[in-house]
Amino acid sequence: MTAPSAPFGITVAYAERTLSATLHRLLAERDVSPGTWYALNLIAVRGPRLDRATLTVELEGARTLTPDSVRELLARLEADGLLHGDDEVELSAEGEALHRSLRGDIAGRSARLLGQFPAEDVETTVRTLRAITERAAEEYRVDAD
Repeated sequence: MTAPSAPFGITVAYAERTLSATLHRLLAERDVSPGTWYALNLIAVRGPRLDRATLTVELEGARTLTPDSVRELLARLEADGLLHGDDEVELSAEGEALHRSLRGDIAGRSARLLGQFPAEDVETTVRTLRAITERAAEEYRVDAD
């Protein structure tokens, strides 16, 4: 087996940084913070209702969010009418509509980008990165989410 031309970690880090920057640009065009997108997406994917404590822990696990900023984020999303609930939170109709719209924009850009590559290559890359993540999480006992 030959060594990769660039260190694996650096290649993955650059890819993640570039893809995150494109996501942040799209969100900025829509005047939506990355934290807002992350919270809406977590609730939509894991919901329709999500335990507030679980949501808080998940959000606090993001690199850019702190416990204080998570509290502020959730309070702002409630004040903006995007989510509601006490012990369990769910997206309001406005929150669902915003999530659906953002998800469509993101999916469109992703399709245009990934459509430039053979589908088999993309599928292999996803499968390989998932396997690496799972094995690293097991071996080094870290949370893979």
